Amino acid sequence: MKVIHIIPGSGGSFYCGNCLRDSKYFDALRKMGIDVVKVPMYLPLTKKEENTEEVPVFYGAISIYLKQMMPVFRKAPKWVDKMLNSRPMLKLAASQAGSTRAKGLEEMTISMLEGEKGKQHDELEHMTDWMLEHYKPDVIHLSNALLLGLSNRLKEKLNTPIVCTLQDEDVWVDVMSNESRDTVWKLMEENAAHVDRFVAVSDYFKGVMHDKMHLSDDQVASVHIGVDPDDYQFANSAEKERTIGYISRMCPENGMDILVDAFILLKKEPGYEDVKLILTGGYTGDDKKFLKQVKRKLKKNNLLSSVDYHQDFDGEGRQKFFAKTSMISVPVRNGEAFGIYIAESMASGIPVVQPKLGAFPEIINKTGGGLIYEKNTPEALAESLKTLLDDKDKLKQLSDEAYKGALEHLNIHTLAKGLIDVYREVSEI
Repeated sequence: MKVIHIIPGSGGSFYCGNCLRDSKYFDALRKMGIDVVKVPMYLPLTKKEENTEEVPVFYGAISIYLKQMMPVFRKAPKWVDKMLNSRPMLKLAASQAGSTRAKGLEEMTISMLEGEKGKQHDELEHMTDWMLEHYKPDVIHLSNALLLGLSNRLKEKLNTPIVCTLQDEDVWVDVMSNESRDTVWKLMEENAAHVDRFVAVSDYFKGVMHDKMHLSDDQVASVHIGVDPDDYQFANSAEKERTIGYISRMCPENGMDILVDAFILLKKEPGYEDVKLILTGGYTGDDKKFLKQVKRKLKKNNLLSSVDYHQDFDGEGRQKFFAKTSMISVPVRNGEAFGIYIAESMASGIPVVQPKLGAFPEIINKTGGGLIYEKNTPEALAESLKTLLDDKDKLKQLSDEAYKGALEHLNIHTLAKGLIDVYREVSEI
């Protein structure tokens, strides 16, 4: 079976959970004999995420932005596109402010969802022509529903079933103005008609998208995010120094400041003098002001020496982060559709401490590998962290349960079979 997986790249400037999820499934599917190729959009994949085959980046972020905002670029010669879509230029774009937020990109999002009727129709033709020439697939898998504008033309030209993952689209859409938000959800709902099956990353998010896009139960399957346990080294957290870790893009939306404030509260109490905070995950230009504010707050409380800014969050660097972390919290303000850092942490034997939001209760209740707290406040988080910091036996128990839960419920080799079942059902292969 041949599968094309269309994936928006992040440029590697921050820990991109959705990118990592796609990469993990790509590796698992290949190991199971599926001939799958990644087709990147907007920004390059990281070097460890790339195909062995040579595949161009389609819809280069700089080029399509300029064409959207300045019509003169729509008639620019091909060498201009080639220069703008070069890896150095796109990596520079990935690090800049605005590269990963919806504000200011509402018109482009709508245009993308309009597909062949939108302002990026030339890019769509280029993508479909490349697929016809280089790799005629049995299934096309879209990484998220914001790519649904591709679906009609892809299906028309390649006559191929389409599968689409549902993962955190609301985070992008719901921050838009009311008018833009309603238009985007309507276009996504209309384009859903071209999709053979949706795959939600959690039961929670299946419900969210059922309401947002008015999808029926038989249109959507649930397949959790998983990891390969062999890629991680288990070490019981009770045997490590007392450390609290954060691994995600370092921004207020993901609640890093909530964790920092909880840490400050902890350090004001006796008995936590040895506890350290380890922060990793990278950032974009939009996050620089926020990070300066966080550092000023830590300095004001004389805690800079108690915080480790772990710079390398990719590959071996991420494994080193897990090796020195005894518990992890990413208190995302509005919750998430899943959060792959949960699976990665548990596969390393690290319990997670998460707010009662999004899919966090679903995943932690299923695996038993962490704690859920009610209100997403620094005070509530600090109290939950104390539960593990003060009780080594409890920490040991949850560390073992996290690892066991990852093996039983978040093993990507088992979960990938569910994805293959979806592919076989829609393609009848």
